[in-house]
Amino acid sequence: MSPFAVLFIALITVPLIEIYLLISVGRVIGAGSTIAVVILTAILGAWLLRIQGLQTVTRIQQSTAAGKLPAQELVEGLILLITGALLLTPGFFTDAVGFALLIPAFRGLCAKKLIASGVYRAQTHFHGDPSANPRGPRTFEGEYYDPEADSLTNKTTRDD
Repeated sequence: MSPFAVLFIALITVPLIEIYLLISVGRVIGAGSTIAVVILTAILGAWLLRIQGLQTVTRIQQSTAAGKLPAQELVEGLILLITGALLLTPGFFTDAVGFALLIPAFRGLCAKKLIASGVYRAQTHFHGDPSANPRGPRTFEGEYYDPEADSLTNKTTRDD
């Protein structure tokens, strides 16, 4: 099924599910209480999202500092972005999906599945300590000005 078909079906079914759930819950606990619960879940979700978002940013920085591609962390950050939209959308179904994605183990599993499916692809280029570079020595290219020769010279050096 194409991504557009999935999006089209989701844009039709999710609001219908939300309307049904809001009406059903409203009949049981009342309209005012239903609105209060929806607002409280949005506030709670935003607070939890902030905490987990900051933790994810910290993990991205640690992976980058260690010279690793933070693929898992970046995908989890994207999932957290989607989670924020789900939690701020009024309704119980989107809140349930959003709170499920706030569970680190579940979010990590979803991220691994996305990476394995090839939805997320990345390439890495090493920059940093040459002794940590598994590809061997690096080549530096550049230009320098030699004031004694009064000319601009191209030079390639190899760092072994």
